[in-house]
Amino acid sequence: MMSFWSCSHCKAGRRALKWLLGNVVHQRAIHKPSPALGRIAPVFSRVSAYGDNVAIMDHSGSHTYSSLYKNSKSLAGLITKALACQSGDLKGERISFLCANDASYTVAQWASWMCGGISVPLYRKHPLNELEYVILDSQSSLLVAGEPFIDTLEPLAQKLGLPCLQIPTTLDALQFEDTQMLPEDVSDWAERPAMLIYTSGTTGRPKGALHTHGSLQAMVQGLVSEWAWSRDDVILHTLPLHHVHGIVNKLMCPLWVGATCVMLPEFSAQKVWEQLISSKSPMVNVFMAVPTIYSKLIEYYDQHFTQPQVQDFIRAVCKERIRLMVSGSAALPQPVLERWAEITGHVLLERYGMTEIGMALSNPLKGPRVPGAVGVPLPGVEVRIMMTNSSTVIAEGNRKGTQVKAGLEGKEGELLVRGSSVFQKYWNKPQETADTFTEDGWFKTGDTALYRDGVYWIMGRTSVDIIKSGGYKISALDVERHLLAHPDITDVAVIGAPDAVWGQKVTAVVELRNGKTMSLSMLKAWAREHMASYTIPTALILVDNMPRNPMGKVNKKELLSRFFPPRSD
Repeated sequence: MMSFWSCSHCKAGRRALKWLLGNVVHQRAIHKPSPALGRIAPVFSRVSAYGDNVAIMDHSGSHTYSSLYKNSKSLAGLITKALACQSGDLKGERISFLCANDASYTVAQWASWMCGGISVPLYRKHPLNELEYVILDSQSSLLVAGEPFIDTLEPLAQKLGLPCLQIPTTLDALQFEDTQMLPEDVSDWAERPAMLIYTSGTTGRPKGALHTHGSLQAMVQGLVSEWAWSRDDVILHTLPLHHVHGIVNKLMCPLWVGATCVMLPEFSAQKVWEQLISSKSPMVNVFMAVPTIYSKLIEYYDQHFTQPQVQDFIRAVCKERIRLMVSGSAALPQPVLERWAEITGHVLLERYGMTEIGMALSNPLKGPRVPGAVGVPLPGVEVRIMMTNSSTVIAEGNRKGTQVKAGLEGKEGELLVRGSSVFQKYWNKPQETADTFTEDGWFKTGDTALYRDGVYWIMGRTSVDIIKSGGYKISALDVERHLLAHPDITDVAVIGAPDAVWGQKVTAVVELRNGKTMSLSMLKAWAREHMASYTIPTALILVDNMPRNPMGKVNKKELLSRFFPPRSD
């Protein structure tokens, strides 16, 4: 390792009320940015306008924009020194970093950009073999570890022969004065590669989606415009920081406009409720989450906030103070939407996006929101619905409107997206990149959609091998690959069973070796050593023989209807 530092539940009833009252007061795969984006530059280039404003509040305290910039620049200098980069510009070298949900994440991200590198965010809940895969696949040159994760990354760095830098708990301990070598001209970074975000594809191992500074800025500016972000906003951040929902929507957007981001180390229903209705400065006025989180917040509310005066207080505070609540990354069950509206007075804003494209569709900030629909295209985004396995265009639209082919009104097809926010390519996977774009540069999302009543609706995945669970897009084939490594499993099919809380639950249909037995708890214990936590099956079905058709293939749709038949009521 190369290191430069030493480095009750609130009660229901009276106690809940007392606590609450105490807190009152394109070319294919190459997408040219739209001229409307203007100057393309990283978010840190805007810091001088915000100075001593609080950018991030986390477990360690408050961090201003100027302090984040200074600390990031010091880390950038240390990175160039560690890699013996004389020019100060790494010209696209990959920097993998593993940080907590706190200011250290932003420092690592900005530092990798300041020295001309590509940031590769790692996920703290991934097992070691998955972290190693991302580091190797991205061909990272250096690892950066936030203080809690040095014991995780240091052994990997030694194994892979890579330098590893540690970010100290106190960010101001970052000291490196020789930063004049860093590239100062960030006036036009449109085509500079910026970030590799790994996502499970329809087949095989996770793929690194490469975004440029241009595509990231397109994402940010589209949302800033559509959702009216301003420097007066305070957002509560509870999501992981390895996908666009957590990275772009909830962190880069507020930092772009000089707002404040209150970061929790991980999701806690109690902590979220405390922050949403607390009168302590800064008071939260923006919240975004996945449907599963809203379900858990509702569950906590129903268990702990049972007195009518407490419920009235919560609704009044949320209705008056919070200007925007967003749900995304998975379909929002209508009962959750309706119950949340009862509790808070807010109709959740549903939107649609994915790792490769950022956000593409959104319900309006002002105006009616259609439950279950994902609205219309965001600024700078074009969408198209194509008839499956056909070149027939059912509907095509942009911010100004949508045209539907006569006779095909309300028909379903695959959703295609084109625009400045679309990623550049899958890292080192030219064939996969080519396969996911049409000849005229449209990205094939793999989602089935329809256009009806003036808005777009997402009907599910085109591929049965993609499972949406708790906001994550999970490759069933990748889960199967892991499970087949279990010594007692001879065959497996992974399906997404309908679930009111998670959207879909990862369900393993398993055939065991003769004489072997297995329970769900046994499978989970084994899987925790080999798989990311959110991909581990939450349901297990044992079969004597895996059902297959005459061609030897498993029909997963038949498995779903067999083991999870639709309700007749």
